[in-house]
Amino acid sequence: MATRKAPLSEYSESSIRVLKGLEPVKQRPGMYTRTENPLHIIQEVIDNASDEALGGYAKQIMVTLNVDGSISVEDDGRGIPVGLHPEEKVPTVEIVFTRLHAGGKFDKGSGGAYSFSGGLHGVGVSVTNALSSRLEISVWREGGMHQMAFSDGDVIEKLKTRPIARDEKKSGTRVTAWPNPKYFDSPVIATADLQRLLRSKAVLLPGVKVTLVTAKTGEVQTWQYDQGLRGYLVESLAQSSGAEPVIPLFEGEQYASADAEGFAEGEGAAWVVAWTEDGNVVRESYVNLIPTSAGGTHESGLREGLFGAVKSFVEMHALLPKGVKLLPEDVFARVSFVLSAKVLDPQFQGQIKERLNSRDAVRLVSTFCRPALELWLNEHVDYGRKLAELVIRQAQSRLRSAQKVEKKKSSGVAVLPGKLTDCESNDITRNELFLVEGDSAGGSAKMGRDKEFQAILPLRGKVLNSWETERDRLFANNEIHDMAVAIGVDPHGVHDTPDLSGLRYGRVCILSDADVDGSHIQVLLLTLFFKHFPMLIAKGHICVARPPLYRVDAPARGKKPAQKIYALDDGELEAIQDKLRKDGVKDNGWSISRFKGLGEMNAEQLWETTMNPDTRRLLPVSLGNFDQAASESRFTMLMGKGEAAARRAWIEEHGNEAEADI
Repeated sequence: MATRKAPLSEYSESSIRVLKGLEPVKQRPGMYTRTENPLHIIQEVIDNASDEALGGYAKQIMVTLNVDGSISVEDDGRGIPVGLHPEEKVPTVEIVFTRLHAGGKFDKGSGGAYSFSGGLHGVGVSVTNALSSRLEISVWREGGMHQMAFSDGDVIEKLKTRPIARDEKKSGTRVTAWPNPKYFDSPVIATADLQRLLRSKAVLLPGVKVTLVTAKTGEVQTWQYDQGLRGYLVESLAQSSGAEPVIPLFEGEQYASADAEGFAEGEGAAWVVAWTEDGNVVRESYVNLIPTSAGGTHESGLREGLFGAVKSFVEMHALLPKGVKLLPEDVFARVSFVLSAKVLDPQFQGQIKERLNSRDAVRLVSTFCRPALELWLNEHVDYGRKLAELVIRQAQSRLRSAQKVEKKKSSGVAVLPGKLTDCESNDITRNELFLVEGDSAGGSAKMGRDKEFQAILPLRGKVLNSWETERDRLFANNEIHDMAVAIGVDPHGVHDTPDLSGLRYGRVCILSDADVDGSHIQVLLLTLFFKHFPMLIAKGHICVARPPLYRVDAPARGKKPAQKIYALDDGELEAIQDKLRKDGVKDNGWSISRFKGLGEMNAEQLWETTMNPDTRRLLPVSLGNFDQAASESRFTMLMGKGEAAARRAWIEEHGNEAEADI
């Protein structure tokens, strides 16, 4: 008797699993925090205390490393609200610690609890709670002392309240967490990293006393800076290299007024900059007190502002030798700085907030720091000349290095394709080639690019699916022929050792629309590089540009004209809407459309959103642990011409694993 074989993976209603509460954090902690050790989940608590101090409500922050391995963070701020939430009908403090995407940081309207805070990812202390085997909270507020406790993110001791005793403080919050070791590579926080974090908070909050207590040894460390950023940079330079700055430190601070065009009231930055001839450079940046160890757009804005001011000074005083062209890296190479930016809705890369992605931050910081440095250099011409000498030496050193590389390159000249709009520079470490979908987007890209180092090659229609094309037949296709000649590398296999000395661009960027056709073109081009130019992927030369997903049409308001604003993702869309609300535009006063194609944008918009190295999102293509040879059969099933039935079966089996953008 024949029996019916059960399917390997049945896709039914019960296959769809909904993760509730803090379950997503426990399932994939690496998406929400660093898992090397628990420092970041404790930093989330410290950041909350810092936000109270930033708002002027707290003067002391104390962190205690307890003998039992727990960590306590205490402040003398307002205390987390403990009354019933008007919508959820449970204590507000419970919502803060048990729900993702909940907190005072989301209230950005006038009079919101936090106009400036460390981001809007909505994870915060709820992640601390999820990844702690126990968490206790004490709140002093409104004449009462309120306490509750959690275990693995769940309430185990409901909120209890008693009157505040006479000798107790009047307001504040204390959180004690026992990080669960099973989520971390090491359960121990590196003391040096914690000290560095707390010292930076003290630097950025002048007058606030920050204390670290180690209960086991009785050691107490206190940081309190009244000089702020300047004292911190001088101290850090002395510790790291002892190098003397070439000119006195350049420092400044500026924030937008209520009528500032393009910025929300209070946005801006404070900075201290030093140029040294030798030794290590010190670079630290922060956004709303959050350390951004991987930099981001606020640092790009500082670089742009410093470069613009120094270049303007050098040109005004005719100091540049013949044949030398200044680049931003010449000015920035020997810079040490501490930068503290205030951004209304900061958008970070990933949940751990290491890098700022907010595009407006480039213009924000450069707009404020460039005029200040220009004025300062022209008031102190001797210092300006000393600085000019330093950056010109950097430029000359860079040119000498580039010439050495140039001599090694072969002298064979290929006839470049007529459609290629090439760049001026010969420095392949900087040069970029954009493979652009269609002539209309190609036209905008040609006008919007930086012709110094960006080249454009428009592609007509869909590129050939080259998975099953023999290598010696590739050049019969004009588009593939033009790409290979422009890039300067011949087709090769995964086990070949191709000659890359003719490579003309350090980055080859696929630039297509953010729609289904654009995704198809991406797949075809990536297939070409994967199959016939694998060494370009292995060496990190292939990238995918990420154009905007949304366009916001904002109405005219006051003196500000109507605007078309592009959002790269949902986070940026939310930030744009918050700024419009703060500008007084009523909800639904603007329209949002899913972005249709690059041809809709003018050259300036394409540069700003997709091509400017400081503000774009460029996705490097890498293989990771992927075994190319072992995956030939899988790719044949995905890209082969006679494999439609196998593809359909595979999609049906794995359809429930896709995250659909609907």
